[in-house]
Amino acid sequence: MIDGRILWMIFLCGIVTWIPRVLPFVFSRKLIFPKKIQTFLSFLPLSILTALFVQSLLEIRQGRFPSIKLTEILACIPALMVGYYTKDLMKIVVTGVVSIALLRLIL
Repeated sequence: MIDGRILWMIFLCGIVTWIPRVLPFVFSRKLIFPKKIQTFLSFLPLSILTALFVQSLLEIRQGRFPSIKLTEILACIPALMVGYYTKDLMKIVVTGVVSIALLRLIL
């Protein structure tokens, strides 16, 4: 049986990780940012998604140059093509998942 203290610790840890992710949005809704900061902030989601995308395509080992994951590169080609033509996130994700599944089945 889980002790009540452990449940409280899990709950409080959840709140501690939730606060820094939510509070900036709460405070930023009330602020009016200058145009330069708005322009900068508009590029953040694209920058973060690109960093995550590239990181998933590279295999990084300590003390070595990053190597390319060939299966993931091949799977992202159809997903990028679907994204370019449809601009629909659901179709992109489904295409990527199906592509990687087929490639892992074949290779």
